[in-house]
Amino acid sequence: MQLDTKFQKLKDILTELNSAVVAFSGGVDSTFLLQTARDVLGTKHVIALTATSPTYPSYEFNESVRLAKELGVQQVVVDSNELEIPGFADNPPQRCYHCKKELFAICLNKARELGYAEVLDGSNLDDLDDYRPGRQAVTELKVRSPLLEAGLTKEDIRALSRLSGLSTAEKQPFACLASRFPYGTRITAERLQQIDRCETFMRENSFHTFRVRYHGETARIEVALDELSRIIDDKVRIPLLAEFKAAGFTYVALDLQGYRTGSMNEGTALNDI
Repeated sequence: MQLDTKFQKLKDILTELNSAVVAFSGGVDSTFLLQTARDVLGTKHVIALTATSPTYPSYEFNESVRLAKELGVQQVVVDSNELEIPGFADNPPQRCYHCKKELFAICLNKARELGYAEVLDGSNLDDLDDYRPGRQAVTELKVRSPLLEAGLTKEDIRALSRLSGLSTAEKQPFACLASRFPYGTRITAERLQQIDRCETFMRENSFHTFRVRYHGETARIEVALDELSRIIDDKVRIPLLAEFKAAGFTYVALDLQGYRTGSMNEGTALNDI
């Protein structure tokens, strides 16, 4: 389908809803979905629900607050702590299922409490190409995924975001901090803070697309290929090493393959799912 056809399909899907709660992280997808839902349903019939937790970077939360205000949509903030979910901290391959099940249960309860008809999430068509156990929770709880239903890919959403003037159009893909840990590596509040501190350094030094992966004493850095040369410049490399070691890492490694989604699934049976 052409992009305008997909966009019209999205609006038709949203038009069928009386009201909606959008699970809102402030990322590319949920921001575009929130704006479109606002335009179609009106601000009185849409709210943004954001759950704070140890796995949600403080920077991203602050961005979500700014974006909700910019869009003129009411934001409801709730507390969630995935580390308290039985089995989550052990980091099994189904980690995202447990997380999403709790998140969307919170969204559904809040929707019922406030009188909203549907809960929407920002999954898109590309999410079907990777191992995404969180999709099972979306299906089980009957959460709607309008972007996916309309056949929109990530690049489609970026293109439409550019046309809409959204500041998130070029934002790097968002994923919770738990995704920085290999399956089976225990997730703790302290380790999450290590990663958050290191990624904050990367962001404050103008890296656009990156991840800091946790491997015990080693931090493995993924950056976009066009940013590889800058990270080894001594003006960046030396303060970066100092900051990462101050965060608690003994070794700092640069992944020469660069940033890519789903890298924690490489070398596992999940890579074939």
